[in-house]
Amino acid sequence: MTDLSQPVSQPGAQVQSDAAAVVPPPLWLLAELTYRCPLHCAFCYNPLDYTDHNRELTTGQWLDVLREARALGAVQLGFSGGEPLVRDDVEVLVEEAHRLGFYTNLITSGVGLTDQRLGDLKAAGLDHIQLSFQDSTQQLNDFLSSTRTFELKQRVAVALKRHGFPMVMNCVLHRYNLPHVDKIIEMALALGAEYLELANTQFYGWARENQAQLMPTQQQLEEAEAVVARYRRTHGERCKIFFVVPDYFERRPKRCMNGWGAVFLGVAPDGAALPCHAARGLPGLTLPNVKDMPLREIWYDSDAFNRFRGLQWMKEPCRSCDEKDRDLGGCRCQAYLLTGDAANADPVCDKSPFHDTVVKIVRRAASGSASETGATAAAREQPILFRNDANSRKFAAAAREPDAGGDNRASPGVQS
Repeated sequence: MTDLSQPVSQPGAQVQSDAAAVVPPPLWLLAELTYRCPLHCAFCYNPLDYTDHNRELTTGQWLDVLREARALGAVQLGFSGGEPLVRDDVEVLVEEAHRLGFYTNLITSGVGLTDQRLGDLKAAGLDHIQLSFQDSTQQLNDFLSSTRTFELKQRVAVALKRHGFPMVMNCVLHRYNLPHVDKIIEMALALGAEYLELANTQFYGWARENQAQLMPTQQQLEEAEAVVARYRRTHGERCKIFFVVPDYFERRPKRCMNGWGAVFLGVAPDGAALPCHAARGLPGLTLPNVKDMPLREIWYDSDAFNRFRGLQWMKEPCRSCDEKDRDLGGCRCQAYLLTGDAANADPVCDKSPFHDTVVKIVRRAASGSASETGATAAAREQPILFRNDANSRKFAAAAREPDAGGDNRASPGVQS
């Protein structure tokens, strides 16, 4: 029997290239404890049909996942959702993760993070907290999440500092709030954030449904980058600012999770193991479940984690590209969403035969609303589709239709 406590070579040309024959252990475990969430963000990366995956792992099952992942080699652990704090066992999981030696991070909207829970989490050994905002203004923050949470988030931020937690403030950027980057940075400084992650929207999940409304212009991005550069020069020692550029505006794609099956291991609320956050949306990819298979077997032997691992799976133009080791072909989910085949080159790459698809999307975003006509104008006029259970159930029902195939989805309409 192969000893899976050590990195092993994987059989089959599909798995690894000759230059990278060893599969390393995962370093980062993301525990998506639940898809339940009090917020209804228009850019949520949770699957559209999340209501069909609502049988959550028990506390005991999550404890087993943490122990198996640590034995496998994972060192960093994020607790996310949905909103992880809707579960009442987060403190138990944090305490065990701390005992196991994980560096732990709670990724939260702040809803449910009371003084009592902060004290309990601190005592359990939680290392740091990432707190999300939607904007620097109450009006836009509350609109984008379809909740009244801005003042609560500010109170939570103050409480985090009072309890001695290092804080990462996160804000997802898009057409609506990119012009406010300076004010978002000022808010992070005022709240005492050690790190600020300005993560431009990646268009999967609910963000893909709202792409026409959220896609920024090149000018917005360039202006925001200039603002970020200025603040880095003047405040970089006080708060480290990360600015993640959306893929569509680049000539080369980013590595998919720094390599598919290379660093990242996600576990969804129902136990499905994920090679990337959005892998659930790839047709033909059967995700293994931690209720049925040990994590070691999932990581090293499952088809899902080996499907795009290494380089041998690549088609042209990636297969013969002298840059393939740098970007590993880009994002598999993006390739599927824009070309219909997850094995194609990421269309962000200007060597891709489908690159024009990305160019057209960016050009549509740059079109002034006054000059928009036809389908572009109609798309912009559509109301934002918020993430909520009613809309998710409609997507799930459409996906179960016998003739539903490919990227066919419901048009559920907005629910408040």
